[in-house]
Amino acid sequence: MKTQVAIIGAGPSGLLLGQLLHQAGIRTVIIERQTPEYVLGRIRAGILESGTVSLLREAGVAQRMDSEGLVHHGVEFIFDGKRIPVALSELTGGKSVMVYGQTEVTRDLMQARNNCGAPTIYGVQQVEIHDAKSDHPSVTFEKEGEKCRLECDFIAGCDGFHGVSRQSIPRDLIREYESIWPFGWLGLLADTPPVNPELIYAHHERGFVLCSQRSLTRSRYYLQVPLSEQVESWSDERFWGELKRRLPDELASKLVTGHSLEKSIAPLRSYVVEPMQYGKLFLVGDAAHIVPPTGAKGLNLAASDVNYLWRILTQYYQHGRSDLLATYSRLALNRVWKGERFSWFMTHLLHDFQEKSDFDRKMQEADRQYYLGSRAGLTTIAENYVGLPYEEVGKR
Repeated sequence: MKTQVAIIGAGPSGLLLGQLLHQAGIRTVIIERQTPEYVLGRIRAGILESGTVSLLREAGVAQRMDSEGLVHHGVEFIFDGKRIPVALSELTGGKSVMVYGQTEVTRDLMQARNNCGAPTIYGVQQVEIHDAKSDHPSVTFEKEGEKCRLECDFIAGCDGFHGVSRQSIPRDLIREYESIWPFGWLGLLADTPPVNPELIYAHHERGFVLCSQRSLTRSRYYLQVPLSEQVESWSDERFWGELKRRLPDELASKLVTGHSLEKSIAPLRSYVVEPMQYGKLFLVGDAAHIVPPTGAKGLNLAASDVNYLWRILTQYYQHGRSDLLATYSRLALNRVWKGERFSWFMTHLLHDFQEKSDFDRKMQEADRQYYLGSRAGLTTIAENYVGLPYEEVGKR
């Protein structure tokens, strides 16, 4: 097989890149280790930055998002039982975020891929990347026992943190930055109405709480828990009881409980690899960076990577701008590190750290008082939450 861009991974980043490139007349083949049903079964975040929303519209896959997604103009923080609204749109010149689940984004992109007839090969095994530094890279894999070779001009590694793409780069040519957080998030998804119209980020002496949502009838809640916790130890009854203890009485009294559709514990990690490019191989999304979910940046940073790579490859194929190929890593990482910083900041601001010194606790308290007590501080939070603007690609 031959194509122009081989995309490894059929998650939202791989599918979005494929859709944008297809619209630009650039041929792609996507290969994916899992089945479509497995990919759609992943429970992930659901807060889309304004830039991500615009990118999905540009890709022509926003019809259902625009009709079913929920536009949010603010969020709430809770400290010491006090509710503090953050007026996102007012503080950012009218920008907002969209509540629309990653599963639904993936479903829309899958449908668009099917409609355009571009090939996606699921259930592949033994994926290997060859000659990424040459002018003739390729990807080999097995499908139903048959060995296949996909020749291409470029390879986009959209296969996640544990995928083959990053692992194909020689270790001495990359640098990895990582921080493991000393707690996890216990998440529960339920078909119950959200406890509040806006998302709530709450600090409590028993641990952090996030009250999120996927729709007007589906809620997603998270509790900070020790890494030693096991999800089997948390019945629905125990989860709802702990959530109520960590919320102010006026919210706890309005909380609608119900049977959990999904329950899991996720460890928190901050991770970045530099550079995000090796010859004709480009790393995209979780293959290159991981953020704690506190800042709602995971999917949005992946979309940012896609934005830069799509525009660079389009300039290459349509205008011969080979000089732009080497700019991908710089453009992507500039925004990645800002997203990492905001996620790091939000995690420090909101969580309880048992090992913190008295000095560190005082600094944490001072941060809360400043950022949530001044318009400048609130504006900083709001600007980062709705998403910083993309840099322009190809400007001479």
